[in-house]
Amino acid sequence: MLDQVRGRVRRLGMARRTEEAYVGWIRRFILANGKRHPAEMGAPEIEHFLTRLAVDGGVSASTQNQALSALLFLYRQVLGVELPWLDGIERAKKPQRLPVVLTRAEVAALLGELSGTAWLMASLLYGSGLRLMECVRLRVKDLDFSRAELIVRQGKGGKDRLTMLPRSLAGPLQAQLSEASRIHQRDLEAGFGRVWLPDALASKYPNASADWGWQYVFPASVRSCDPRGGIERRHHLDESTLQRAVKRARVRAGLVKPATCHTLRHSFATHLLEAGYDLRTIQELLGHKDVATTQIYTHVLNRGGKGVLSPLDRA
Repeated sequence: MLDQVRGRVRRLGMARRTEEAYVGWIRRFILANGKRHPAEMGAPEIEHFLTRLAVDGGVSASTQNQALSALLFLYRQVLGVELPWLDGIERAKKPQRLPVVLTRAEVAALLGELSGTAWLMASLLYGSGLRLMECVRLRVKDLDFSRAELIVRQGKGGKDRLTMLPRSLAGPLQAQLSEASRIHQRDLEAGFGRVWLPDALASKYPNASADWGWQYVFPASVRSCDPRGGIERRHHLDESTLQRAVKRARVRAGLVKPATCHTLRHSFATHLLEAGYDLRTIQELLGHKDVATTQIYTHVLNRGGKGVLSPLDRA
């Protein structure tokens, strides 16, 4: 059953992390129901499973919805079940929360506590509005120094987008590329030097995986075996490395706000709004599907209720 799920996920070109999440939730669902086959179960079992997650597990609405998406995928895409009760299951309502945003001084303090690769990656999160995984997955060919542009390939939702490349990072990025090039040359000399390519490009272009342009800007320190194919090659830097570095930097900088890597992306959008750039432009830079998603940053500016002068102050 789980192999069928994996095969269907890969057939539809879904992300590896989505595959891991879906397989995990489906396994938990089957175990929670005494290892019964999903074809023997239906809406009552799904509702009970989600309720136990909320009541006993205390999981968030987004986690409940992820579990529901996994189960709906199982029934619709794997088992081929199209029953009315599938549409009748309601998703948990997500609470509307404002994003955590750092001031420019707080961003400077946070970056000031970082150094080396961690500083460069965190600077890209803030300077280009990247998501964490978009940063660690950057390839050499995605950087255009002459145009000060950066292309995000297969971002959230599998979409590509163009964003800015801060000119102040051109020098540090060139130095990082020089180091990555040295690592790549050593791998080639050792009989390796190939990276994972998306969309079966490795079959279509057998030598592309060894090309310099396809190499990661932030390569891992050691080679590892690909869990899907068992091939030993060098992957990108593990995202947890940057997450831990930012967490330590936040503590050293004395920041009270619960700042994470994603907070730098929120700060990027908010500071652009403060500088007078329009929502549509920021939406394109962030890669939001709907401008309504971008509008949430207007609530953390000195606009709206906070930008209006109180009548008491006028009096």
